[in-house]
Amino acid sequence: MVSGSPTSALPSSARHGDCVVIVGAGLAGLFTALKLAPRPVIVISPTPLGEGASSGWAQGGIAAAVSEGDTPEAHARDTIRAGAGIVDERMAHLLASDAAERIEDLLRLGVPFDKDLEGKLQLSREAAHGARRIARVRGDLAGKAIMVAVTDAVKKTPSIHVLEGMCAHALAKRDGRVCGVHLWPAGSLGLGEAISLPAKAVVLASGGSGQLYEVTTNPTSANGEGVAMAATAGAVIADAEFVQFHPTALNIGRDPAPLATEALRGEGAVLINARGERYMTGVHEDAELAPRDVVARATFREVQSGRGAFIDCREAIGAKFPNAFPGLHEVCRSADIDPVTQPIPIAPAAHYHMGGVLTDTNGRTSVDGLWACGEVASTGTHGANRLASNSLLETVVFGARTAADIDQLYPYLRVPPGNLPAPPAPNGSTAGSRDIDVSGQSLRQIMSTCIGVVRNGPSLRLALHHLTRLLEQDVPRPTLNAALTAQFIAMAALQREESRGAQFRSDFPETREDCKKRSYLTLSEVRSNAEVVTETPSDNVIHAEFS
Repeated sequence: MVSGSPTSALPSSARHGDCVVIVGAGLAGLFTALKLAPRPVIVISPTPLGEGASSGWAQGGIAAAVSEGDTPEAHARDTIRAGAGIVDERMAHLLASDAAERIEDLLRLGVPFDKDLEGKLQLSREAAHGARRIARVRGDLAGKAIMVAVTDAVKKTPSIHVLEGMCAHALAKRDGRVCGVHLWPAGSLGLGEAISLPAKAVVLASGGSGQLYEVTTNPTSANGEGVAMAATAGAVIADAEFVQFHPTALNIGRDPAPLATEALRGEGAVLINARGERYMTGVHEDAELAPRDVVARATFREVQSGRGAFIDCREAIGAKFPNAFPGLHEVCRSADIDPVTQPIPIAPAAHYHMGGVLTDTNGRTSVDGLWACGEVASTGTHGANRLASNSLLETVVFGARTAADIDQLYPYLRVPPGNLPAPPAPNGSTAGSRDIDVSGQSLRQIMSTCIGVVRNGPSLRLALHHLTRLLEQDVPRPTLNAALTAQFIAMAALQREESRGAQFRSDFPETREDCKKRSYLTLSEVRSNAEVVTETPSDNVIHAEFS
């Protein structure tokens, strides 16, 4: 493995496009790279390898039907049920059937999953799962342990070259095919001259979009740029309206917000308000183990009402907490909270984007030369609401399938001839950060206020009004990409005139049978539809709808 930003460190063949370029160094990107070995691969990482990826923050674990009495069919059924009617059932069954093999891959890489005295995986249960099928590491350290093992394997693989400290802000396209990426140093906001890197194939594994919101569990790299880059290259974006809000992020004023893992509720922790009342018992028959969207809305209501929301682990976990959940215990103690004796304050936080770049069973997008896997992709597996701990599984299942597809095609993929087309010019070259102010409201404020846990028609039109203005301003590439992804989310949410899964419309609170289908948008459709959104409702109208 070669690290560093200069492309001169790469082999000559790679510099001339005889390679696969993977944008993103989280679990999806690194696992795909390992599965492509010994094919030459370049991984683009804005941070030092192993840092800054959402995968490393995953606490709950990875789902797989590997215990006695459990089956992939049962896992798929739970996935389909959680997805609120629009899961691609073929994808759900594929995900569940490939799970055991991918767990074996991770075990071979040295992931120290929790085991019982007989050496069998010690599995836990999480919300909306019908069985114990969550493989964990020391309670809440699964994501970190998996990333350590995978990163170590990547470092030992000579065919994988990592460019650290570089960001991709645009894809290169020629004759209808993606043929490379345009890179800039991390932190440069895409200003200055790009480094253009040709490729036989490009894999987007750039992560999610949580940082578009004010309160999120996602790292700063999860800014939605991958969706915008793909859309600009002509790719179809699916299910963009479905942003999952985790109901139990720690409400301690940190950005990103630390996560109180779903496993706490799986072990019996309960949700209470400041009065000590359990607020989920009257909301859903499964109470704290209800689907995430149901729990997130209930938690949102408690916080908005001023009653506050807390996760109470005192009785169910108590003195076992420090050893059972060491990572979360350390975070709580750093905030002067003792979870053994005190309830933990929580609030909903943007956590996972079910929508993204439309892909098939092999990670192919609608644009030749471009594949996608992980959170940036929309496989249809999650539908309107992701089942807990299916996210890490999706990265390795579809990462492996993406790698197998590219490997099969590799001898027939062409090296891009000549110089790559220049990247599209940004609107301006002197603007500030991604969180630029627009008429007194930042991008993250717009998203949280208008396209959050609860939305409505006026709020979504207001968001589109502000986002359209932002896209017309002199702002750098990362800001444009973030705003464009936000525009896709807002437009898809406006067009879906119903409530389903993670999408809750206060003006359309019921699920509609005629809306029981996935959504698909292209850049041209979003732009043309945004032009007709001319009315700007007042903030008072929006807040009245939310109350």
